[in-house]
Amino acid sequence: MLVLELMVVIFLASIVAGVIGSLVGLGGGVVVIPMLTIGLGVNIHYAIGASIVSVIATSSGAAATYVKDKMTNLRVGMFLELATTTGAIIGALIAAYVSSIALELVFGVILLASLIPLVRKIGEDIPVTPELVGLSKKLKLTGSYVETDGSTVNYNATHPAEGLAGMVVAGLISGLLGIGSGTFKVLSMDLAMKLPMKVSTTTSNFMIGVTAAASAGIYFVRGDVDPIIVAPVALGILIGASFGAKALPRAKNPTVRKIFAIVLAIAGAEMVLRALGI
Repeated sequence: MLVLELMVVIFLASIVAGVIGSLVGLGGGVVVIPMLTIGLGVNIHYAIGASIVSVIATSSGAAATYVKDKMTNLRVGMFLELATTTGAIIGALIAAYVSSIALELVFGVILLASLIPLVRKIGEDIPVTPELVGLSKKLKLTGSYVETDGSTVNYNATHPAEGLAGMVVAGLISGLLGIGSGTFKVLSMDLAMKLPMKVSTTTSNFMIGVTAAASAGIYFVRGDVDPIIVAPVALGILIGASFGAKALPRAKNPTVRKIFAIVLAIAGAEMVLRALGI
């Protein structure tokens, strides 16, 4: 395949990845990495480098829109980012001493197991708002956004300690495997902290850009960022993320959760299969 044709194919596929990534709070890497490695035969290191850039592009393309629409909870995001950053630093420090294959297998199984509680509440629209108590009350982890029908949805974040624990795991995965950790961010906010699905995905979109920006320089120094691959990925992801950001406010929470469940299943299966060498 000629270089120009390759770049066009990557660009078009990246638009789809950007739409999906912005809708469900992931970086698009779930689509980008298998597309590049399995579909186009790109070296895994270059694919991961492109994935990291795609995370930043997704966050840049969608986060501004979500913040403007007041769907992103910046207070919750910055609170949880402390744990994610800590986990990412620990993961990066111990990455050389841990088998990435074993980790991919373990985390892939965890992702697939996470489908069980997610599917159980697949049709839930707005979760029952818990009382604001303890640390959540002290930090004012509350918020609201306007739904498509014009109604205002008020919500409170619960179980902040469990949310922090989930974010540490998300950071560890990012630091150890060099992949986006949006899946665990969304799961922690949706299942543990009882935030509406739209708030979970939009806040995750805001957070993943911060986390990825911190590690992108490392991949660049290693030489894992190939401009021929990264340029069409970043541009396609950015365009796709903009489309996704416009579509999300009109979507229902159950619809977003169903899309997320499908992407989660694909991500978990991909990680397990890659660990098994399939």
